[in-house]
Amino acid sequence: MNIEVRLPDEEPILRVVPMPADSNPHGDVFGGWIMAQVDIAGGILAARRANGRVATIAVTSFVFKKPVFVGDLVSIYGTVVRSGRTSVTVDVSVYTERNRLKQEIAKVTEATLVYVATDDNRQARPLPPIDS
Repeated sequence: MNIEVRLPDEEPILRVVPMPADSNPHGDVFGGWIMAQVDIAGGILAARRANGRVATIAVTSFVFKKPVFVGDLVSIYGTVVRSGRTSVTVDVSVYTERNRLKQEIAKVTEATLVYVATDDNRQARPLPPIDS
């Protein structure tokens, strides 16, 4: 059974193409490179919610579903799923567009990360209220 995968309707937080330096000799992109891109994208969302500096404090889930290859167009999407007093939890999904002539889309990674808002001294600070 072949289920068609589509990109989410919203704009991606981050879109990037992995290069040969991001891969092993077989052209498979390193998981650590993908993790770094996920952390960057999640940090963008968390910083928006925190209205300032944030630091990653936990990766509570990270699942690699399919490989990423050199030349894939990698699109990273995310959602803030929880705001605590000082922390922000973000769910992130990673999709690739392979062989862009055929528009083959694959969901390759899912992750949940937690960030803490920090002040200029890099100490935890309360999140600002959510504007109504």
